[in-house]
Amino acid sequence: MDDLEKAILLVYEPSAADPGLRAQAMAFCEQAKADPSALFRLCLDRLHRSPLVPVQFWCLQALHDVLVLRYSSIPPADLPLLRSSLICLASDRPLPHSSPPFLRNKLAQVLATLIRLEYPTLWPSPFLHLLPRLPSAEPLAVDMFARLLVALDDDLLSQDYPRSPEEVAAASRVKDSMRHQCVPQIARHWFDAVSLYRSSAAALAAAALDTMKRYVSWIDITLVANDAFIPLLFDLILAPGSPEQLRSAAAGCVLAIVLKRMDPRSKFALLRRLRVNQVFADADLVLKLVTLITGYASEALECYKKLGSEEIEGPFSLELLEEALPSVFYVMQNCEEVDSGNVVDFLSDYVSTMKSPSQQQVAYLGQILEVIRVQICYDPAYRSNLNIPDKIGREEEDQMSERRKELFTLFRSVCRVVPDVTQLFIRTLLANALSSSEMSVEEVEAALTLFYRYGETVSEEAIRTGGGLLGELIPMLLLARFSCHLHRVVALVYLETVSRYIKFVQENVQYIPHVLAAFLDERGIHHPNLNVSRRASYLFMRAVKLLKAKLVPFLDTILQSLQDTVAHFTSVDWMSKELKCSGSEDGSQTFEAIGLLLGMEDVLPEKQSEYLAAFLNPLCQQELEESSAKVVALQQIIMALNALSKGFNERLVIGSRPMVGIMFKQTLDVVLQILVMFPNIKPLRNKITSFLHRMVDILGTSIFPCLHVALKQLLVENEPKDMVDFLLLINQLICKFDTSVGSLLEEIFPAIASRLFVFLSSDAFSSGSGANTEEIRELQELQRMLYTFLHVMATHDLSSVFLAPNCKGYLDAIMRLLLLTSCTHKDMLLRKLCVQIFVKLIKDWCTNNNGEDKVPGFRSYIIEKFATECCLYSVLDKSFEFRDANTLLLFGEIVLAQKVMYEKFGDAFIIHFLSKGLPAAHCPQDLAEQYYQKLQIFQQGNDIKTLKSFYQSLIENLKQHQNGSFVFR
Repeated sequence: MDDLEKAILLVYEPSAADPGLRAQAMAFCEQAKADPSALFRLCLDRLHRSPLVPVQFWCLQALHDVLVLRYSSIPPADLPLLRSSLICLASDRPLPHSSPPFLRNKLAQVLATLIRLEYPTLWPSPFLHLLPRLPSAEPLAVDMFARLLVALDDDLLSQDYPRSPEEVAAASRVKDSMRHQCVPQIARHWFDAVSLYRSSAAALAAAALDTMKRYVSWIDITLVANDAFIPLLFDLILAPGSPEQLRSAAAGCVLAIVLKRMDPRSKFALLRRLRVNQVFADADLVLKLVTLITGYASEALECYKKLGSEEIEGPFSLELLEEALPSVFYVMQNCEEVDSGNVVDFLSDYVSTMKSPSQQQVAYLGQILEVIRVQICYDPAYRSNLNIPDKIGREEEDQMSERRKELFTLFRSVCRVVPDVTQLFIRTLLANALSSSEMSVEEVEAALTLFYRYGETVSEEAIRTGGGLLGELIPMLLLARFSCHLHRVVALVYLETVSRYIKFVQENVQYIPHVLAAFLDERGIHHPNLNVSRRASYLFMRAVKLLKAKLVPFLDTILQSLQDTVAHFTSVDWMSKELKCSGSEDGSQTFEAIGLLLGMEDVLPEKQSEYLAAFLNPLCQQELEESSAKVVALQQIIMALNALSKGFNERLVIGSRPMVGIMFKQTLDVVLQILVMFPNIKPLRNKITSFLHRMVDILGTSIFPCLHVALKQLLVENEPKDMVDFLLLINQLICKFDTSVGSLLEEIFPAIASRLFVFLSSDAFSSGSGANTEEIRELQELQRMLYTFLHVMATHDLSSVFLAPNCKGYLDAIMRLLLLTSCTHKDMLLRKLCVQIFVKLIKDWCTNNNGEDKVPGFRSYIIEKFATECCLYSVLDKSFEFRDANTLLLFGEIVLAQKVMYEKFGDAFIIHFLSKGLPAAHCPQDLAEQYYQKLQIFQQGNDIKTLKSFYQSLIENLKQHQNGSFVFR
């Protein structure tokens, strides 16, 4: 063993030496690669002499690196030796049988790389050297030739991998030369190798078939789809004792032949010649050759789509397709390894070809429905995981939801083609589920799911009238009680399906008792599984919204059924982990449903008051204790009250049924006592704020006496997020009552303004490492809400509040904030709001021309600051991009503001703008004069589009002359 071999061993066995010695070995090996000519001789010598596998692998890798990276630097005189030596290693003197497969693969890769670089121009004969030796060669040479063809396919010829343009060109060159020179001999070699080694060396025969499969796509199909090859391939597939490896390889070749691209008539003739129907006859074989079955069926379908209308080929192409269909169905129902996505795509494609299906096709569609049913069934192994969902159950549900998407698309296609067959199929499933206690959870869930999905394919009219078999199926559903109804997935899909067909009950009121029972008994709200109960609560509320007045005769029944649910909702320990919920389905929808029923004018007044008192009084008669459990219970009660109130409106509460208004007013008083007692508990305060929103909606002005206490308490120790909620409530009050809330707003505005200026101080929005924290996002949301609040005040004639004695002290700060935001904020929509606020204040506070203004100094502030800084300089800033839609909206408001300023201020505005503003922006005198003319024309004719267009062109002209140098600060 010389120094190089020792160094190579150290490189490949790092644990055998210290890092320093290994680094020296790597450097020594790299030095040996410096001279390509010397390296060739060194490597070729070692490959023939050294018995050490690491040394042989290093030599082959070194040769490969030189060919790939430094081919142009190889002396031409060295190449003949390299070619002959590699050919010798691949045929005459192959690597020994004991050589590991990776070593032979590396040799094949080196040889394939040289062929890619030189064949056929510089080296026209590699295949002519190898092929003549193969018929009499030993198995090692046959194995080596197969590996060479695989390496050539992987590294160059295959189109399954992304290739560079140079690689594509090289692949075309090599393929063209091989077709012309040696492909027939290679095909003959495949046949001979398979015939010779099928019994004695099945793995070697399978390797030959694997290479053949790779090359079928680009060689002449007659070389492999002929009277010699086809019988051989099917003999390997069909022979009872055929090794699985060999059978699978032969099936891969047949599939490659089936998938070969050609015109439809040639493909049709090819498919008819193949003996795939013999595979269909053997069920075990079908399951072993799934890919062949589905690939053949897909190609048969393509032939039918293209030739189906032909007089001669049409019927035969359909026959070819339908011969394969039973095997496809069998595969889908019995093989877990099948790529169901591809098969579903095939079946969807098949169904799409049907216009008026034949009797045979109708039968096949029935089988497709059965395939879908089987495929959408959950695995029984996950039954307990799905009932009380754990991590495994949730993952299974998510995966099944994804798997079902394409299956439901196929199902809808079948429904459209044969709705009657689908209805009969569903009726059979439901009947079997109801009559048999042995039908599993998974089968019942699948049956109900298909009925639910069927509802997506029929019109609302068909549901209402019970078209087809729906008039039989929907009552069957409403009366259904399955043996496995306690399982969560069955109960949920049952309720969803009832909801899907609820409009049938709208027309057929005799079924109202049945639909109420489905929602209210142990199948729905009283189901022991909390997830089911809460979902039932939500779906019942939706049903009540739809049926509403039709439910009045059943009001007593409904309320009695819900009595225990209501009591449970307000008394249970909601702190327990099992009862905590995520999302909006928290059980409160039961109260919303009750509110919708009680809030109808169809209910007699005395009954309405009686029912409402029965719900409100217990809810309001809770003892106020300072315990965490009690606070959570109070949150639930207020949430229930909020939901209950959604069924009532102001017209009923204040107008036709004032007694109801009094009851809600009393309830609000109790809720506000809770707020006073627990002012700092944020979740509770949020619930109370939501309830206040509802009370504003339904109590109208009668809520005014309560607002002082409510708003004062909501301002106690609130944070930015609380302030956003508070301003939302204030905005609602302003939008509903306009100037009626003026005095209230004057009273609380100083507290609001002072709190906002503290929260939104200049250093609040740190640009440091925490700039994207939740706190910053909350402040940004509060900032947006502040401008919305100011905008709502201005546009609802409440600008006088800014001028009230106790509010006036904040006016300067508000004006500065509005000006800064209108000029520089990144959010163009916020800037637009600020411009609109300024426009409204100009209209409110300034008289035309030189009359006396409400706010001394405001006119000059607008002319000297707003008109120039916002309406000119900020628009010239490079950040103002006219291609942005929101920026264009802002620009429209800026142009409108100039119109209003010209109306109100006349020459005072225009003189300052033309003499100070435009010159500062280096505006040419002629453009300034044109602007003045356009403004005058606009004033006379009110053509805002013309003025906007001109001002935009003026700004773009100024920007172009400044070349982006103007930056507004």
